[in-house]
Amino acid sequence: MTMVAHVGLISFSSSLPSLPRLPRLSSTKHRPLIMAAMSDDPVRKWILTEGNATEIIRISPIGGGCINRASRYDTDAGSFFVKTNRSIGPSMFEGEALGLDAMFKTRSIRVPKPFKVGPLPTGGSYIIMEFIDFGLSRGNQSDLGRKLAEMHKTGKSEKGFGFEVNNTIGSTPQINTWSSDWIQFYGEHRLGYQLQLAVDRYGDSTIYDKGQRLVKSMGPLFDNIVIEPCLLHGDLWSGNISSDKKGEPVILDPACYYGHNEAEFGMSWCAGFGGSFYSSYFEVMPKQPGFEKRKDLYMLYHYLNHYNLFGSGYRSSAMSIIDDYLRMLKA
Repeated sequence: MTMVAHVGLISFSSSLPSLPRLPRLSSTKHRPLIMAAMSDDPVRKWILTEGNATEIIRISPIGGGCINRASRYDTDAGSFFVKTNRSIGPSMFEGEALGLDAMFKTRSIRVPKPFKVGPLPTGGSYIIMEFIDFGLSRGNQSDLGRKLAEMHKTGKSEKGFGFEVNNTIGSTPQINTWSSDWIQFYGEHRLGYQLQLAVDRYGDSTIYDKGQRLVKSMGPLFDNIVIEPCLLHGDLWSGNISSDKKGEPVILDPACYYGHNEAEFGMSWCAGFGGSFYSSYFEVMPKQPGFEKRKDLYMLYHYLNHYNLFGSGYRSSAMSIIDDYLRMLKA
């Protein structure tokens, strides 16, 4: 299985509000230099044309990411956030942009508006999006829980579980082939895919065999509940949660797909969700029977992904979850 193939440049200007058009400066002092740079820099070209800017004032690196390079572009038409990757093609950023666009359209929780995705001339790819000036904290936990639940309640799919494209969780491919059966989807495209990676990368047949036993026997964990496809952020940990200057919650860097809403809490082991978060969330999206029994099942996907991305330090956590479920289910 591979990520979706690149199908060309993506522009979201038709589906999202465009940047405010500022008056063009009359001076042409910088124009020859700008035009020369535009010819081989697609980021600069977009900002100085469709981005409605006439001057890029400064470009500042932004730290925090371990996969992509991030920069802030300050211009006379406002600021833009740009991520680049010198080794991965546009498919990764296309998936991110489509996810941001889907979340944005729910009008529930704030996310950066995506503007443009494309290839870099020297290889790799870029994404241009709205720059959000973050506040000093991650915002109010109660507001985050309520707005996230509103996104789950609003973002529905008639196609079932999956997404329009395959995307990535970290740098791992995330397969989003549509399915009408959540248990089958989660078993094959989430747990099963990661278990196979563990064999391919580490030759870990033990975790694979036990994990597949769990996949085949996990059905009873979903008894007596109705699962609707909800739009999920997909990678909701503390590093992807912030707030704007008004204190409103902001979520970013998604790995979106439509799935069981409880799967959103799979990264709760490093998200810092408190009691007020869950209380507000469940006021909008009521807790379903068996929620507590399924929590670790959804964490397992992310522990397996961390094992495959970062090594053996995460293996024991994944193995412990698998063993606990095999005992519980007598499988």
